[in-house]
Amino acid sequence: MIAANANAHPLETLTSEDRRAALLFVNEAFAEAIIAGIDADSFADAAITAGLQELVAAYGEDQVAAFVARLPDRVRRGEFTFGSRH
Repeated sequence: MIAANANAHPLETLTSEDRRAALLFVNEAFAEAIIAGIDADSFADAAITAGLQELVAAYGEDQVAAFVARLPDRVRRGEFTFGSRH
């Protein structure tokens, strides 16, 4: 489901419900990969790569590059932090 927000970047218009549902599938795949002996960092890199490939196919390089350019600030704000691995 796409949320209506004229000011949002096209890649930031998914509802939190859609993101949460999709993240459950990704987390499940991640867990299965770890159980199968795949290194967590390798899987994370592959997941990011696969995601970016899908986004580029759907939106094009320029839209994805603009979206990715905002990721450092989102990371620093803790948007992707749920626990510490260190």
